[in-house]
Amino acid sequence: MADAAKRAQVSKRVMELTAQAVRKLKDPRVGMVTITDARITSDLREATVFYTVLGDEDQVKASAAGLERATGHLRTTVGRALGMRHTPSLQFIADTVPDQANRIEELLAKAAAADAEVHKIAEGAAYAGDANPYIEKDEPEDEAEEPGR
Repeated sequence: MADAAKRAQVSKRVMELTAQAVRKLKDPRVGMVTITDARITSDLREATVFYTVLGDEDQVKASAAGLERATGHLRTTVGRALGMRHTPSLQFIADTVPDQANRIEELLAKAAAADAEVHKIAEGAAYAGDANPYIEKDEPEDEAEEPGR
């Protein structure tokens, strides 16, 4: 088992090497693919590579098929550059973080619009009762001071 520092170093190197190798692929199905992250198991035998694709759903599916087809070539390229005894197997997973981030931004914009509408409604509103609904005791100023000082 490798320690955490070595795992992080190897996973970063796998990500960089995979990104370089993907750019050199001649498969027309692999379009605008960006390698976003790579994670490796503690025994350094399996690597999960996350990627995003610029385009619509059909281009995402085509790129996934192209990457799946080129997995062996990419593993060989990465293995030669790594120089390790055992080359990690590669598994490609589409990264959904950008989609989730866009969804969160849409929800935040919707909430901000709802807040603006509430503030617009409350702009001319007045209190139903007194401005200060809490009961306060009226203390005379003379009694509040201590005698003799």
